[in-house]
Formats: sequence, structure tokens, C-alpha cells
Amino acid sequence: MESQDNIIKFNHVSFKYNSDEPLALNDVSFDIPKGKWTSIVGHNGSGKSTIAKLMIGIQKPLEGDIYFDHQRMEPEHLNNLREHIGIVFQNPENQFVGATVEYDVAFGLENHAIEHDVMREIVPKVLKDVDMLDRLDYEPQSLSGGQKQRVAIAGVLALNTKVIVLDEATSMLDPAGRTELLNLIRHLNIEKDVTIISVTHDLSEAADSDQMIVLNEGSIFKIGKPKEVFSHGEELTKIGLDLPFSMRMNQMLREESEYITYEGLLSEL
Repeated sequence: MESQDNIIKFNHVSFKYNSDEPLALNDVSFDIPKGKWTSIVGHNGSGKSTIAKLMIGIQKPLEGDIYFDHQRMEPEHLNNLREHIGIVFQNPENQFVGATVEYDVAFGLENHAIEHDVMREIVPKVLKDVDMLDRLDYEPQSLSGGQKQRVAIAGVLALNTKVIVLDEATSMLDPAGRTELLNLIRHLNIEKDVTIISVTHDLSEAADSDQMIVLNEGSIFKIGKPKEVFSHGEELTKIGLDLPFSMRMNQMLREESEYITYEGLLSEL
């Protein structure tokens, strides 16, 4: 039975980019719970980025149905859909259009014909939410990688979106920037009740989420909470995924592939 707490549903979705190519997605079904953080994980070519494109209406399914907030996605609904789902890409510079951080965040609001006085209230608020208010007058290109991603997220928040899709958003960041961004994601998820969908090949990142969807060659491989999915550690490595460092160390020390956090590993040591 479909849960009323799901915000996105894929129902037997298949997709291919060209008629003479194999399916990029093959009979894929899953639910995204509202207000939670779901990670969609897979190696290159597994279909995870294709799912992100289908979610935001850039592509449409060859077969099957996609639902947003229990409404079937149809071409006539896409404009409304895009008001509620925002996406942050791997390289945020591809999304910047404003000369300053303030103008860049305001750009989406201008496209939605938001009144100027309202914009002046929204922009500082969302920049404060991502801890970037003190860089309001900076040029986006002068920021660090993590700061650029924060500005891109602020631009999405400004539009009062229900869902943020992060497409490999941490892959170009250094470890410190990655940790800061993941902490911000969890903060927004909990404090702002924003549904987070992170598309990633990094199982360490996915370990922080509420639900994992693992893809392999365009099909669902595993779905469940991180601890449940990581209990199949050997199977995950066989499809080309690298286990989190804490699990690899546990394998070396105890010859066990069960899920263990960094804190748990330290305790064991």
C-alpha cells in the first residue's frame, strides 16, 4: 500500500536516451518519504543521474509513471512541479547568473515575478539559513567550493521548495567542505522540513541519510536504511561501490563487513 507520507513515487519506470541504446532505467519502482533524507547511490552509468533528470521533468519516462505529492507528473504540470523541486548540480558555477551572491539568489525570485520588497526579505533570510549572509556582496566566483554550493542551495530555498535534489553536489569539495555541506543538509532537513535527495556514488555520504536506494545497471539493487543496506557489504563491492572507510577498516581488523560508524570503529579500537 502507498504511504501518504511519500512525496515522490516511481512506479515501474523505464527510460532510454536513444532507441538503439539499451535501457538506462529498467522497471524501477521506489518511494521517497516526505521530510526525510534519501540517498540514491550507484557507480557511473547505474542510472542515478537519469533518475534526477526524470524527477525534475528534464526527461520523461519511456514506460511507467512518476508521482509528485500524489499527482501523476504530466507535461502540463511541469511548471508547478518545478516550483516545488530544486536541484543543485556538481558544479554550482553552472547555475550562477548574478554578479553578486545577493543578486544570484534573487534571480529565481525575479523569474517568478516576486515583488521587490518581498525579495528584500527573502534573500537575507535564506542566506542566513546557509550561513552566507556575511558574503552577500561577494562575487560568486570568489567563493570556495563549499561556499558556492551553499549559495546554490540558498537560491533553491528562496523559492520555498519542498524538495532539494543534490546531484553529486559534494564530489568537487575537499573533506572539510564536504563535511560542512552534509551538516547543512541535515540541518535544513530537520529544521526546515525539507525533503533531501542526494544523488551520489559515495557510500560514506549516504551513510548519513535516512534511506538508501542502490542502483546497478539501471535497476534497483537494494533499498533500505543505511544499516540494512550496508549489511550486504560484499555485494556492494561486487557492483563497484567502495564501502565507507570505517567498514573497510572493520573488515581488515575483524574480517567482518557489517556496518560500523566512525565512532563505533574508534570504540572497537
